Amino acid sequence: MAQNRVVVGVNGSENSLAALHRAAEEARRRGAVLVPVLVWHPVGGEMAYRSHPCPPLLKQWQQAACDRLDAAFDTAFGGCPADLTVEPLVVRAERPGPALVEIADQPGDLLVVGTGKQGRLTRLFHGSVSRYCLAHARGSVLGVSPTATTEPARPARRSETSRRATLSAAA
Repeated sequence: MAQNRVVVGVNGSENSLAALHRAAEEARRRGAVLVPVLVWHPVGGEMAYRSHPCPPLLKQWQQAACDRLDAAFDTAFGGCPADLTVEPLVVRAERPGPALVEIADQPGDLLVVGTGKQGRLTRLFHGSVSRYCLAHARGSVLGVSPTATTEPARPARRSETSRRATLSAAA
């Protein structure tokens, strides 16, 4: 019987760090293996690399991707959490969405992705990883907003803020 996994897309952004935190919580709760995945591609894309291959550069890019994944763990947790089984993956692929969906294909897998805001231009050229995963994953997908873990709760209305400031000043 295969062990359940929590697969999480990581790229070092605020969105992915929030997803990494939530994925670690889910892995602990489920007693699952945490599988952080960093997807990378050659500078200029696969088409450019195929026309002008350079194996030494490819090794450097691969190592840089590994370093980015290590840095994400350092930023999020101060290193690899000792209480979890972690099986990191650094994957070369043109697009992260399809790669994540392919990796999180076992029964019982949970795929965790950040759902932060992207500019229109970024979405136009690269698409939304979280939307792709939600539409194409065979198993469960958990979308995590960075505001859920990084920003304090805020009042719903501006008038509440004004009233609190007035009460604090009067006290």
